Amino acid sequence: MERPSAKTLLALAAAAFLVRAAFVLLEPSNKLAGDEWTWYRWALSPEGGVASAKVGFSPFRNHMIFYPPLYPYFIAAVHELAGSLTAVKLAQAMLGAALAVAVACLGAAVFDRRVGLLAGFFVALSPDVVWFAAHFWSETLFLAFIWWAMERVFAADREERLGVAVFAGVLWGLAILTRETALYFVVVVAAWLAWKRGAGGRRRAAVFAVCTLLTVAPWTYRNWRVFDAFIPVSTAGGQNLFQGNAKIERDTTYVMVDDVRGRVEQYRYAMRMGLQAIWERQPTWIFEKLYEQMPNFWEADNLAVIHVKRGADTPPGGYGPTRVSTAWMVAAVTVIPYLVVLVGFVLGLRDLPLTRDTVFLLLFLLYYNSIHIVTHGFARYRLPVMPVVFLVAAWGFYAPREARVTSPVRRWVAALVAIVLVLCLIPGLRKTVEHPAFGGAGRAEDGDARP
Repeated sequence: MERPSAKTLLALAAAAFLVRAAFVLLEPSNKLAGDEWTWYRWALSPEGGVASAKVGFSPFRNHMIFYPPLYPYFIAAVHELAGSLTAVKLAQAMLGAALAVAVACLGAAVFDRRVGLLAGFFVALSPDVVWFAAHFWSETLFLAFIWWAMERVFAADREERLGVAVFAGVLWGLAILTRETALYFVVVVAAWLAWKRGAGGRRRAAVFAVCTLLTVAPWTYRNWRVFDAFIPVSTAGGQNLFQGNAKIERDTTYVMVDDVRGRVEQYRYAMRMGLQAIWERQPTWIFEKLYEQMPNFWEADNLAVIHVKRGADTPPGGYGPTRVSTAWMVAAVTVIPYLVVLVGFVLGLRDLPLTRDTVFLLLFLLYYNSIHIVTHGFARYRLPVMPVVFLVAAWGFYAPREARVTSPVRRWVAALVAIVLVLCLIPGLRKTVEHPAFGGAGRAEDGDARP
């Protein structure tokens, strides 16, 4: 493996940061939307936010339980140190730069230096990823932790070093404390580290798993102390399972859950209702979910376009009312690069070597896609697996001919994936064309949607 030089990685990080910093400073004014309000209030609300005088950063003096805690603490800590929300956004720009470096290093280890750098370039300039630096969703922090953890997992396996496995476990634990969805993949990571690596591999797997759990354990203990219940990280999974499977309006599920007294009781109620809804939809449940949620996960949409659409709400949200020509320019700038990368992804699948490393990356993509089929899909939720898409696309565009592995079966699989992606993209494109913000005659969507 030829790792990119320090100078090259520094240039990549600088480019990623400058693009994000420019967007932070030049983005048109807009309103907080959806879960941004949750993160902002949990961090900075004077009535009980992490940084408030009442809480003073103590985990025992706040009542966070629905979402994991790390992102509100990140916002509060940076805001307290630097004194402004712009500083928080610039810190997120630095995290985006770190993400680009992590993907480039991982790509160089799994494929080669050129493929890794191209994937890092995709991360650095992807409009969908860049946009989040200027907004208060947990994706930016989560991506930095999970992909540096992933890079260290590969390094621990490659270098056969326990110390690297320790670092990987701590980073993975921090990712879990940002987005709980990473918790359930720990078993797969440990199994992969142990597989075909003898006693040393088993030790590294055990160290990784123990360090991950030890990183999460203090918050689990806090939940036990504050709520007198075993909640490993958060309770959002129950609500997501319920709203994603019940054949009733999403807002109605929130009302039903809110009517139950007690946060832990709400979680248990939502889990029961979600499992009941799944049972009632058998035996066609999985086919219905694939049809419903796959287009939502892979849709040709993103939060920048949705912010434009919110401008057509009453009252206007997002960026406020915009000209149709401006709306289409935003869509072109943000959606076309995504479509190009998907083309590269299909090309890469056609002749990607199925090694131990590449299978692991594809398993992570399938895992993340699957949990959002079981619950519910949304364009924002695909961001954690976009680095896998970028890596495979970089291979598809740039891998040397002699390294490619192809067969009739692989070509058929790639063609099937292409067909599925096209079918997933069409509904979102149709909704955009029909939306009033883009000159269509359709109905404006709910600009305050919870996702």
